[in-house]
Amino acid sequence: MIGALASLPRRLAARQVERIGGRLRRGVGRDTKRAVVGRQMLARYDRAEIERRITEARRPSLHLMSENAFLRILVDEVKTVEPGTIDRSTLIEQSKLAGSDLDLLLLFDTFVADKAPFALRDLILAKKYAALIADGADWYGIARAVHRGRSAGDLTALPLETRGRDRIYALFEDRLGELDGQFLLPVGETANAEDEALFALAEDAEAEGRFEEAARAYARCLTVDPGDAVAAFNRANCLRALGELKEAQKDYWRAIQIDPRFVDAWFNLACLFKDRENYEAAKQHFEKAIALDRGYRDAIYNLAALAFDQGDLDTAQAQWERYLVLDRDSEWARNAERGLQFIKQQRQKAG
Repeated sequence: MIGALASLPRRLAARQVERIGGRLRRGVGRDTKRAVVGRQMLARYDRAEIERRITEARRPSLHLMSENAFLRILVDEVKTVEPGTIDRSTLIEQSKLAGSDLDLLLLFDTFVADKAPFALRDLILAKKYAALIADGADWYGIARAVHRGRSAGDLTALPLETRGRDRIYALFEDRLGELDGQFLLPVGETANAEDEALFALAEDAEAEGRFEEAARAYARCLTVDPGDAVAAFNRANCLRALGELKEAQKDYWRAIQIDPRFVDAWFNLACLFKDRENYEAAKQHFEKAIALDRGYRDAIYNLAALAFDQGDLDTAQAQWERYLVLDRDSEWARNAERGLQFIKQQRQKAG
């Protein structure tokens, strides 16, 4: 998840994902294949922060989806979507809506469909949104208005107007009215909202370098939800930054016990063992991270460097050669090439 879900509690979503053979985590890790964009970000963050988080997450191997798209995977009765015949390029051409705005609006479920092909109602909405943006609104103001008022489908029959970037109005008969109403959480989700707010506060503290505060907040998150692998992982990172390596080790293990395929936790635990000069454990955990993600360049490089420092030149050579298949241009690649050259020289002297 990127941000918190607005449509259902995270723990319920996690159980549903596990039911179909997956695992739901906060944030985007090395092994994440699909990420759902949580609509609660609209209430918590400004436009720039949301765009930063989405841009940071984007990569060719990751599929980003909206909450509605996520629900359609989890819940059979949500799968029905109005059939469409309009492709993405046609929608953009006919509506004059910028492709970047379309992509962001889709991620926040401001259309009936969450992806192409689109239906006529989606084209109508695209034209309305393009007109609002031309009058001074932006995708962020539109998304916030939609989800604090009516459903996207209801807006096709209403004339929409804007008064600046984030003030969207609808014409009801002959009077303009606020599209933005009081943001109401579904019954029973108050505890979930508090949990997500606490996690967000912990993230903010960690990002700002307030590691003690962040570690305490993540600990409270784990009290609320002991099965939150990401909270355990993040707390371990904070404790490691504070130099509390034994406590950090416990939380990395906790994250791994919750989610054995959490490759970032295996890697960071390996780095921690290296910091503590437990080189054999570090080697084993780098190997585990690579077994889970065979293209994990950082783990491959670190395993090679560790083997080199320990005098295991065969492993160092094999791993650095493997690393150079994945990376030929960075400073790390040049270091690997120098390491291989040194190994070659040592063998020539020995021979």
